[in-house]
Amino acid sequence: LSSQRKLSEERLSLLSGQGSEVTVCDVGLEQSKPATLRKNVTYIVCAVIFNEKEEVLMVQEAKPDCYKQWYLPAGRVEVGESLEEAMKREVKEEAGFESEPVTLLLIQEQGPQWIRFIFLAKVTGGSLKSLSAADQESLQASWWDRQSELQLRGRDILRLIESGLKYRLSPCHPVTLPLDLSCRHVVQRLMLVFNITDVIFLLAAPEPHLPTAAAVRTHAVTWAANMVVQEAMQSAYYDHDVNTLGVLSLQHNGRQNGKTDGVCFNTLVALTPDHVQRDEDGRKVEWTPTGQPPRVEHPRYVWHEVQKQTLREKLLEKTRNAALVPIHSLY
Repeated sequence: LSSQRKLSEERLSLLSGQGSEVTVCDVGLEQSKPATLRKNVTYIVCAVIFNEKEEVLMVQEAKPDCYKQWYLPAGRVEVGESLEEAMKREVKEEAGFESEPVTLLLIQEQGPQWIRFIFLAKVTGGSLKSLSAADQESLQASWWDRQSELQLRGRDILRLIESGLKYRLSPCHPVTLPLDLSCRHVVQRLMLVFNITDVIFLLAAPEPHLPTAAAVRTHAVTWAANMVVQEAMQSAYYDHDVNTLGVLSLQHNGRQNGKTDGVCFNTLVALTPDHVQRDEDGRKVEWTPTGQPPRVEHPRYVWHEVQKQTLREKLLEKTRNAALVPIHSLY
């Protein structure tokens, strides 16, 4: 009973944007090395900051390969930094302002080796960097009305600015900031539900817990969810879609290089039957889903139906409203 209660509390806390230590990794550890900044992982932070006129803070690049072009304040996380500290430092160095993060807006990734964390942030002090303060970090900063002509370093930031405007207008997910919990690897913890509307979770044993998988370099970070499903129910894997709906919370500490440089993404994942079935020759076959979760074939996993009403309601609300931080694979 106590392990059931513990499990129920863990899931409720994740759905409320909290986290918990990663004590076990069920899949992929042998294909993964401990995350080490400057060696096998690069984390980028990026800040989307608006003023009261809804102009966005932009910085003019000093780097030779994009000299004089404009971009959002952004840069690499340095060894020993938290993600928030890195964001504040970049805004200060490149734009002259003190700042505070408001929430994570979006996460972009190209596998565990390159992850970009985009924050919506606000100015709390300092002053706009002028040309007279130009250095190797940036030439100057400016507020952009998003209409006037500006030579951008990359059009990828337009989507990020759009995300920030949308969030200010109508927050689509709760305020989500990194939780200071250390992790060795880049991992995905799965709150994996069958069919979204059925509140049935996949659990890993022996001590029941939400499955956790290490991200592998050859795939998107969220491929870890596919690895879990493949191990748990191999024969049903190709008849189902594994879809990471988004991030409930994320955990990162970063204080000890190579020991706490990992990130844990606590995610909500839906397993849904693929409505197009094919036989061995690749021909489409008629197929009616049974509404039952696929049979688990691995002794370490089990389906578990949620009885607790508060948990059921919270979960259905999350899935219905997609109230999660999006994670986009740029592969």
